[in-house]
Amino acid sequence: MKTHRTFGWLAMIFLLVANGASWAATERAEKRRAARDVRQETRQDARETKQDCRAADIQSNPRCRQDKRQTKQEGRQKARDIKY
Repeated sequence: MKTHRTFGWLAMIFLLVANGASWAATERAEKRRAARDVRQETRQDARETKQDCRAADIQSNPRCRQDKRQTKQEGRQKARDIKY
């Protein structure tokens, strides 16, 4: 009888731990997806930044590339903020 009760407690603890782990994994996955979406949007924004810069012919091509890099770096930082 006592082993039956102990088994019940162990099973309950195991289920609670397993449920908590899956909840945490789901939350991490959602954060990773959101961060990935931010990075993908940032890539497109960076392309547009460079195209606009080159079309306006205001800066040299290396300066336009630097603007693109800066835009991408800002997006990466936003993604890190979401993820961590």
